[in-house]
Amino acid sequence: MANPFQFIQQTRSEVGKVSWPTRREVVLTTVMVFVMASLAAVFFFVVDLLIRTGLQFVLGFFG
Repeated sequence: MANPFQFIQQTRSEVGKVSWPTRREVVLTTVMVFVMASLAAVFFFVVDLLIRTGLQFVLGFFG
């Protein structure tokens, strides 16, 4: 195992190799995540509404 000084040097070296996203890429992907989460929420709300309405109709029809 390397000593702490070597570990810090190696860590800094590896962090320097990381390809960091630009500010525009971060903002764009953040907006896309919010848009997709919103679309998924609306989709599941509509599906839930349809299933609930269908079940209420069936149970009311036979009940």
